[in-house]
Amino acid sequence: MRIARFRHEDAIAYGILDEGELVVLAGDPMFAGYETTGERVPVGEVTLLAPVIPRSKVVCVGKNYLDHAAEMGSEAPGEPLLFLKPNTAVIGPDEPIVRPWQSERTDYEGELAVVIGRIAKNVTADAALDYVFGYTIGNDVTARDLQRSDGQWSRAKGFDTFCPLGPVIETEFDLAGGAKLTTRVNGEVRQRGAISDMIHSVPAIIEYVSAAFTLLPGDVILTGTPAGVGPFVSGDVVEVEIDGLGILRNTARDAEPRR
Repeated sequence: MRIARFRHEDAIAYGILDEGELVVLAGDPMFAGYETTGERVPVGEVTLLAPVIPRSKVVCVGKNYLDHAAEMGSEAPGEPLLFLKPNTAVIGPDEPIVRPWQSERTDYEGELAVVIGRIAKNVTADAALDYVFGYTIGNDVTARDLQRSDGQWSRAKGFDTFCPLGPVIETEFDLAGGAKLTTRVNGEVRQRGAISDMIHSVPAIIEYVSAAFTLLPGDVILTGTPAGVGPFVSGDVVEVEIDGLGILRNTARDAEPRR
């Protein structure tokens, strides 16, 4: 089932994607279930929004693909390497990624995003997927020069617009189905990798994260990026595609200069 969050006639709603239409839901399905209003809206008449706004946090896993760790000049960590993005970094499909004036190099990092569906604390890997509401696509946008100069990643990863998510949440995504992740800039392929190549699996990540802090419904986990990360500039169109989840597309622009 594909769940969209969308704007239609100045109202924000949730819907189930049914071919070219959205079956409008009575509320947020994560909390209100799948009761429908009886209304159907053509997809072409709506604006898709970020399918979820995390209630508290976006948890990210760094260097979770061997080839990406190698291109960053380091070995893959033995345990998941965690950092956080604020929920104010989240934007949806077709919203602009704003390159901050503080940075001279802004990079894309296409990733599988996991949406948590219920409170998770000290969850075992065997039970972890029971706590997942669904999956979507993320772009862990990074001010690479600031990441290197700061020595820690909060600012470099946390600017407003640095966490595009979308286009929809798929509740039945097969992690073992051989899905590929592809990132393109202006139509040119920059990243291509298999979701199954993750060093730490989704269940293992949820176990590790939930042992440190409580995951709340709507929290998002970005699971790492394959090799091929690189810069983009104002006017570039960045697309992240995952088989079975669709395409997340955003255009970059530069921030307004300081006054």
